[in-house]
Amino acid sequence: MAMEDVDSNAAAEASNTETGIKKGGDVGDNGACIDRQPDTVVHQAGLNQTAGRGSRSGPGAHAATGIRVLKRNIKRNGSRGCVTRKTRFGSRERDWLKGDTQRGCVCLYGGTVDPQPPASGPQASSTPQTDLQLVLCSTSTTVEELCAQRNGQGLYVQLHGDLIRRMGPAERPLQMVYDYLGALGYSDPMRVQQEAANSDLSCLIRFYSEHPVNADQQERTLLKGVFSVRKGKSQLHKWAERQVILCGTCLIVASVKDSLTGKMHILPLVGGKVEEVKRRQHCLMFSSAGSQAQTYYVNFDTLVDYQRWHRQASKVVSQTVSLVDLSCYSLEAVPEYLFYSQDVTHLNLRHNFMSLQGPGGLFNLPRFSQLKSLNLSHNRLGVFPECVCEILTMTELNLSCNSLHTVPVQIGSLQSLQTLSLDGNHLSSLPEELGGLNQLNGLGLSFNNFSHIPAVLERLSSVDKLAMAGNRVESLELCSLAKMSHLKNIDLRLNGLRCVKTENLEAVSQVTQLDLRDNCLDSLDLSSICNLETLHCQRNQLGTLTLSGFTLRTLNASSNCLTTVNIYPIPNQLTQMDLSQNLLEYLPDWVCDCRKIEMLDVTHNLLSELPSRLLNSLSLRKLLAGNNCLQRVPDLLDHIPLEVLDLQHNKLSELPESLFYKALNLKYLNVSANALENIPPSSQSEESLSTLQEIYLTGNNLNENCGTLLVGHQNLRILHIAYNQLLSFPASKLSKLELLEELNLSGNKLKTIPSTVSSCKRLHTLIAHSNQITVFPEILNLPEIKLVDLSCNELTEILLPESLPATLQELDLTGNNSLMLEHKTLNLFSHIPTLKLDQKSTTTPGDSLSASTPWNHGYSEMSGQRNKLCVSVLAVDRFGDSVEACYGIFDGDRNEEVPRLLQCTMGDVLCEELQHSSIDNVYMCNTFLTSHRKLGMAGQKLGASALLCYIHHESSDPGGYFSLTVANVGTCQAVLCRDGRPVPLSKVYSLENCTEEMERVKLSKAIVTEDNKVSGVTCCSRLLGCSYLSPWVLPKPWVHTELLCPRDEFLILGNRALFERVSFQEAVCTVQAVRDPRAAAKKLCSLAQSYGCKDNIEAVVVSLHLSEDSCTCEPPVTTTEPRVPPPTPAPVPVTVVPGPGDTATLTPSNGVVSELSSETSASEVGSEAGSTASDEHPSSGPTSRPERRCSLHPATSLCGIMVPGAPGVGTHPGLFQRQPSSATFSSNQSDNGLDSDDEAPLEGVISNGSKLEVEVDIHCCAFQLRSGAPDSPKDLDHEKGGSDYPNGKMRRQNSVVVSATNGCLLAVCGREIADLKKSPSTSSLFGKKLSNGSVVAPEDSHNLIEVALEAPKKKSGYFTAPAQQDPEDQLIVPPSLEQEVREQLRGQTTLVSVPPLPSIPPTLKNPVWDHPHPPAFSSNIVPGPGPVPILQQEVYDTAL
Repeated sequence: MAMEDVDSNAAAEASNTETGIKKGGDVGDNGACIDRQPDTVVHQAGLNQTAGRGSRSGPGAHAATGIRVLKRNIKRNGSRGCVTRKTRFGSRERDWLKGDTQRGCVCLYGGTVDPQPPASGPQASSTPQTDLQLVLCSTSTTVEELCAQRNGQGLYVQLHGDLIRRMGPAERPLQMVYDYLGALGYSDPMRVQQEAANSDLSCLIRFYSEHPVNADQQERTLLKGVFSVRKGKSQLHKWAERQVILCGTCLIVASVKDSLTGKMHILPLVGGKVEEVKRRQHCLMFSSAGSQAQTYYVNFDTLVDYQRWHRQASKVVSQTVSLVDLSCYSLEAVPEYLFYSQDVTHLNLRHNFMSLQGPGGLFNLPRFSQLKSLNLSHNRLGVFPECVCEILTMTELNLSCNSLHTVPVQIGSLQSLQTLSLDGNHLSSLPEELGGLNQLNGLGLSFNNFSHIPAVLERLSSVDKLAMAGNRVESLELCSLAKMSHLKNIDLRLNGLRCVKTENLEAVSQVTQLDLRDNCLDSLDLSSICNLETLHCQRNQLGTLTLSGFTLRTLNASSNCLTTVNIYPIPNQLTQMDLSQNLLEYLPDWVCDCRKIEMLDVTHNLLSELPSRLLNSLSLRKLLAGNNCLQRVPDLLDHIPLEVLDLQHNKLSELPESLFYKALNLKYLNVSANALENIPPSSQSEESLSTLQEIYLTGNNLNENCGTLLVGHQNLRILHIAYNQLLSFPASKLSKLELLEELNLSGNKLKTIPSTVSSCKRLHTLIAHSNQITVFPEILNLPEIKLVDLSCNELTEILLPESLPATLQELDLTGNNSLMLEHKTLNLFSHIPTLKLDQKSTTTPGDSLSASTPWNHGYSEMSGQRNKLCVSVLAVDRFGDSVEACYGIFDGDRNEEVPRLLQCTMGDVLCEELQHSSIDNVYMCNTFLTSHRKLGMAGQKLGASALLCYIHHESSDPGGYFSLTVANVGTCQAVLCRDGRPVPLSKVYSLENCTEEMERVKLSKAIVTEDNKVSGVTCCSRLLGCSYLSPWVLPKPWVHTELLCPRDEFLILGNRALFERVSFQEAVCTVQAVRDPRAAAKKLCSLAQSYGCKDNIEAVVVSLHLSEDSCTCEPPVTTTEPRVPPPTPAPVPVTVVPGPGDTATLTPSNGVVSELSSETSASEVGSEAGSTASDEHPSSGPTSRPERRCSLHPATSLCGIMVPGAPGVGTHPGLFQRQPSSATFSSNQSDNGLDSDDEAPLEGVISNGSKLEVEVDIHCCAFQLRSGAPDSPKDLDHEKGGSDYPNGKMRRQNSVVVSATNGCLLAVCGREIADLKKSPSTSSLFGKKLSNGSVVAPEDSHNLIEVALEAPKKKSGYFTAPAQQDPEDQLIVPPSLEQEVREQLRGQTTLVSVPPLPSIPPTLKNPVWDHPHPPAFSSNIVPGPGPVPILQQEVYDTAL
């Protein structure tokens, strides 16, 4: 039903019911139009408010001019828990909204219904259900005005699915939404208006007309009911009906009639008992503690009540203190019954919206006579509640994050107060009365606005820690600290501290711990702090550091500019020292004299040698000296206790001969990225005492002789010897490493893995990619094998056992070009959760030129020590309707849901945004912000770093060079290699690396923990998702556009884990040496693992070929010969893919599309994607040959159907567009979609007179023109039906259709998006997706069958197009527009191959529709060598 019809019907109904409202329900500038499911009460209430609008009488009439009750078609999606509209606003509403951007729509929800079983009877069934209301209003409309019109009591707002707050009468809901969207990053007022009306926004900000009911919250706050009660254990007492209440720490038994005013029996339960009474059904015995214990028996009516009360009472009696935890309940007041629990000593009201006034307000808290601890943090109080100063028993008070500006003088009355937390406020001073709190020993002042240390601290003699992180103290005077003789621990990190002044030589003897991290210090002299034990001064700009060494135990001074460190006297108590990432060229002499030093980190310096005395220290257990300039390691003179030695990224050519038999405790050795040609022996005799467990030898010059020397390390668990010169690995030696768990032999010249690997019974990971292996190793019999990576080898066949081990989780066989898998092998592999195979290309030699793109890609993903892959890759070599590409990486850190969702949706969102704007900053920002919104409920608590790269031509110069637009949030980065040098393209949004982001987070009063994480959750200040951390963590990206040139060689995309271990320069040199993108990406990940990375790693390498020498443009051939169809309709069974470089002009005759039917309404079609196809024959002969264009200079009017592809990686080039659910074509040659009457109809093609209907899922479709053709219809049928997998049946409701209609081939494959939502693992789309989540990239026939296997089993709705359309579902092109349609089709061009074949014309934009069709997007979101033409997307609209 058209929306305009609904509007007019509702308006007419309203005008017939009540006078004074115009027909059509016009609304004024500040009017409010409510759209909801109609019920009689609401109709009457709304209409009464709008009566007599001319006189502006009645409450709220001055601000709103009327309410229209519109009948809406609203669909509730249970799986997502949100409401989506199936219709749009009517024309009047749209016109009203377009008149002013300060007008908009607020989605108003009713309270959720308590999930209780409904009572039987007619009344229960007629109870109105709450649903969505669409309220049209302006930014000046207040809550009071909306409530007056609705006759409501108030409005409530919920952010990010979290707490629900009652809005003040003067607050403006629409302005609140606009401000929220502006804070996210939206800047265009029109776009803000559209986003505000999108129902998906309810996962970020939602309004309620009444407070939602949460049964679970009520249960934990208050239990109440009327039950049979008996007092005492004596049988003489009778059972009686009583009101029973469980609130706080007490059980209250009262009269049914006078529950609050009559006699009440209060039973304290803390330390008591609650037991089941077996003699009676559903009966509990409640007993208090102590010698005067009382007992009550309560008999419950149902088992549900019995279990609920038993569960809650058991929690209370198990407590050791009288604690009541009401945190995070969206409370505005304390429950009245809680005040009867007079034994409460600890009350937690954190994360609520407590009010000062009212029966349960904060002014009533003094009624708790024994209260000792009160937590009121995160309550938006705004002012200090002076009433808490009347609770004289208080020992602990937490008022953090309440926007407090002052502390009242009444605080001095809390003489028993020991801990006061005032962090995260706006305080700049403290009252003098605070100095009278003699028992105060803990004072939290972090993240306030103090510019100096408050003088009142001098009087607080019991306070031993000064917690003032995140303030504005720019200068620290040590003399002032000397006056505060009681302070031992000082925390001044994140203060912008610029200098530490030492005006006199007075010693500061009391300070033992000092934290000065993340400041702006360039020099630091703390020699006057003579008893300093621990110093943290990381991430400053220190050039010099001077300390006293009398009592120094721990020194952390990394990430500075230190060239030397002066400590006097020698710090004999020093145990740990971190001087990494500085400019040290040598180690000071005093380091070797430290008698107790156990850990020394000097990585990333300029050291050329290590002192011999240091390495022979009898206390040193951990030495990290990687990324220096060491050329040798001193010999070991005696046995040393060293356990961890890291010497990676140096210039070592050998190791000490006595290393392994002098360092018998050595368990970890990393000497990767050196120039070693051999390794020392494990012992001097045949018997080895080595305890070595992990050894990393990657990136050296080792040969197969090292295998003999490794045998002595019989405790070895992890061996990385990748990228060396190994020609083989001694079989007899490998069998002796029986405890080996992880083996990495990648990047060598191995031709085989020894069969003795089967002796390593504990082996769970074998990585041997990028070798020359021809025979599959005998590893599938190992009982604990989990991961096998044999990609980029020369495997030809695989001999498998009868069954695979149940532990096998991942098998990677990509890059083995000669590998042929048998039917039995594929069936056996179908049980592997993650299987990666090549997708075989069927492109013909004639297509290779037209299918080529100026880039190709490869990527790699590796799971970390948690064995959970939380990263995803988006890679599309052919994107959009011209020569474009899109690449992205997503890192969820510890969650896999958000990266998978972004992988499947972000390409579609970018494709949609490109239709709205051509400005790079605009469409990239909107892509990220829309993707953030579309994460829905998953993005409320979870998040991910994201990076998106879009290669395209500038709209102002379509024939010029390509541009690269990069956008990112979080810690993912992109690097471009230009002339052999790295060019960073992204910005790292972490608090440690971005000063302006740290300042922004501090200004918004976030609590940054000591590990530099926002609220202890994430180190990133910008992420997609994690919306509950807003406004501290935002989704707005960094956007940068770089003009590409022939000097650009390749592009590298990587996550934080990759670039923390592999520098930009090393990454560039690595890729230059390998050249093959897939092998280069795998090498980057292997290097990062060998360098010590334990997290998930992902890398994408895009090889660029932008040389002008590859230009293959040809001038167009002009001719005056007429183009006529062939005389006979010869069948065309071939399925050659049209190349992107060939274009032809389509001249429709009587094959013009005359009717387009869909099961969606006219207003819905605008939000779906559509395309039409013509049956017109192409012209033949040389006169019809189109102008040939190269990939560097494509035609400016490219259109058609495209599938992502790339040469060399087994992909299928083509073009794509979206298709309505049932497309009807006019045909003058065939009635059933075939070219011969003696052939059987194709599956999924429905014949209906002159119409041809193709079944297709309109929600998520991928369109592919297949390259390579069967020789006969039989081959075609065999290709459709044949499969190497069991149950290879095609489901008609979502079938794969290959239809040759008059020489025009259409191949459609669809998949239901619900599969993604059911399980994150099914969203990976890695090649061929099996029902068990396996990843395969098989032959084309396999692709066809697997899509049919995965098709939804639903046979109605969007999953099957109707054979006969209802009249109201048909959209007829009017005769007056028929000529215009013909002209549009005649003026468009499509891409065809040579010899030319008819292709599918561009999308037809029907003038009747309100919105253009967004282009489709078929994404290669997967690992594997080539993209898979499967599209998973959600169709969404902007509601306006």
